[in-house]
Amino acid sequence: MIELSLAEIADVVGGRLHRTDGAAIVTGSVEFHTGKIGPGGLFLALPGESLDGHDFAAQAIEAGAAGVLAAREVDAPAIVVPPLPPGQAHERSVALTGDTDGSGAAVLAALGKLARYVVDRLASGGLTVVGITGSSGKTSTKDVIAQLLEPMGATVAPPGSFNSELGHPWTALRADRSTKFLVLEMSARGVGHIADAAAIAPPRIGVVLNVGSAHVGEFGSREGIAKAKGELVEALPDTGLAVLNLDDPLVAAMANRTKARVVGVGESAGAQIRAADITIDAEARASFRLVTPEGEAPVTLPLYGEHHVGNALSAAAVARELGATTEEIAQRLSSLQQRSARRMEVTTRADGVTILNDAYNANPESVRAGLKALASMGRSGRRTWAVLGVMGELGEDSVTAHDAIGRLAVRLNIEKLVVVGPEAAAMHQGAFQEGSWGEESVLVPDVEAAVAVLHDQLRPGDVVLVKASNFAGLWRVADALLTGPGAAPTPSSERSNGGHA
Repeated sequence: MIELSLAEIADVVGGRLHRTDGAAIVTGSVEFHTGKIGPGGLFLALPGESLDGHDFAAQAIEAGAAGVLAAREVDAPAIVVPPLPPGQAHERSVALTGDTDGSGAAVLAALGKLARYVVDRLASGGLTVVGITGSSGKTSTKDVIAQLLEPMGATVAPPGSFNSELGHPWTALRADRSTKFLVLEMSARGVGHIADAAAIAPPRIGVVLNVGSAHVGEFGSREGIAKAKGELVEALPDTGLAVLNLDDPLVAAMANRTKARVVGVGESAGAQIRAADITIDAEARASFRLVTPEGEAPVTLPLYGEHHVGNALSAAAVARELGATTEEIAQRLSSLQQRSARRMEVTTRADGVTILNDAYNANPESVRAGLKALASMGRSGRRTWAVLGVMGELGEDSVTAHDAIGRLAVRLNIEKLVVVGPEAAAMHQGAFQEGSWGEESVLVPDVEAAVAVLHDQLRPGDVVLVKASNFAGLWRVADALLTGPGAAPTPSSERSNGGHA
């Protein structure tokens, strides 16, 4: 963050000074855990399900914090922010902090104001903000964009999928005067959420990856999701750039919703940034010719799954806009490193069993992509396992969507399907109906039962995909496979010399 006095911050967020004259300068980072606070930091006093940050204000000062951003008076130098007017405590803020009195929402609102002030100051000095949205692939694409931009200047991006109402402004405040690029995910669970995020950190470049079924239970339809995702391109200035996936009709239609320039990406001939001659190797990694208005260059992605081609094209469009050549983009795409855990994180055990840990989250589109990657890895004769759990927030489409995934597993010739939990039972039923499977598909009640099946039946050389919505906790299956019989894992990057991401 840029250096600001407590008095300046109080003025920005509309708070009052408490136990301080405001002269202390915030020179460090903004943190919500006392263990992360360093000299000159600003501590966020946020309530949680079991602990309240206000109770740790003095501890934060002892750790070196210059002050505390709080919703009530604390035993420490602080900026106390006023409560929000009735009805303005955003439901996501309340859900995130677990507060019942709106104090967490008030602190988050103040944090958003501070982030906007800092971003505006930095933007006037040349900072470029890149916003990314889509039903799936945001985190992977964020990681790719960051790696393409880093050789061109200091880049800030969130760790993992920290794109919540806390993570968004927290990430924006990691930027300082040396930062050239700020790359942010913009998520939504309702109309207006992306517009709110864009108001905190106004993007100059907006990337829309796809419109899928994630959260369709909350939006009501894919068209409702498209309405929300399009808020990103509506927020762009006329000097900005909208990067749109032309292979998705709902995304392509957003060209009419922005005053910014539009660059289309995809496999279609009409895309300015496109992939030609795509091939998939035995490790489910894609190679293609990157085609831009300036020329062509070969790319071999060290990412697992053909779906990453579209993500790479969107990232390429951003890097091109900011000055990278076609050859530079292709070279950087071909040397990517994995940054976010549990997203097609591929590891091979000492006995040759390969685990594809994609258990961070799941929706119908991302599960289909994972199954296709698994099928590609099985074409060399390896036996394939899909360990799948519930896909959340699908509303009335849930049973149909889970049934369709089970049927797809059969059509792709996945040899073993382990469906975890009663909420995902329709996957098992769909597989049985599609292929009249017997023991090829099994429904188990929980993670422990799934691990027992795998420990009993896995053979050297098998490939296992583990995927479900994050709350199902199926990453524990992957962890168990990497610490149980046959473990002593070797990352696939060492095995293939191609890196993994």
